Amino acid sequence: MKAVSIARIKKELKHIGEDQHIELILALARFKKDNKELLTYLLFEAEDEDAYIELIKQEIDELFEEININHMYYVRKSTRKILRRIKKYIRYSKKKSTEAAVLMHFCFKLNEVKPSNPKSSQLENMFNRQRDLIEKAIGTLHADLQYDFRKELDELN
Repeated sequence: MKAVSIARIKKELKHIGEDQHIELILALARFKKDNKELLTYLLFEAEDEDAYIELIKQEIDELFEEININHMYYVRKSTRKILRRIKKYIRYSKKKSTEAAVLMHFCFKLNEVKPSNPKSSQLENMFNRQRDLIEKAIGTLHADLQYDFRKELDELN
C-alpha cells in the first residue's frame, strides 16, 4: 500500500466528524510507541517546557549511570542509544531552546564518563557534532537566552 500525501490526508480529515478524529488518533497511538509518546507530549507536557526538559535530563542521568564503562564498545553503543532517544524528544518539542538545553546536558554528562580507555575519536566526534548543533540552535534564540546558553557552552568547552 502506498501512503498518500499530507495535503490529501489533511483534506480528508476536514470532512470527517470529531468522533472519527478521536478514533483515528487512538488507532495511531495503539499502532506505534512513538505516536503514543508524541501524543503524551502534546497533551500533557507541551504547556510546561521546563518540566519537560527536566524530565529528559533525569532520563539522561539515569541512562548514563547504566553505561558499562569497562569496554569502549559498550560506551559508544550506549551513548549513541542515549543520543537517539534525545533526538526523538527534541523532535517532539521542535523548540530550539529545548534542543540546546538537552544537548548541553548530554555533552556535560558525556564529559563525565570515564571509560577504561579515555581516547576515543568516535566519542570526541560525537561530542563535537553535538556542540556544533548546540551553537546552531543557540544562534536562533533571543539575545538574552543566547547569552545564558553561550555562558554554559563556554563552561562545556
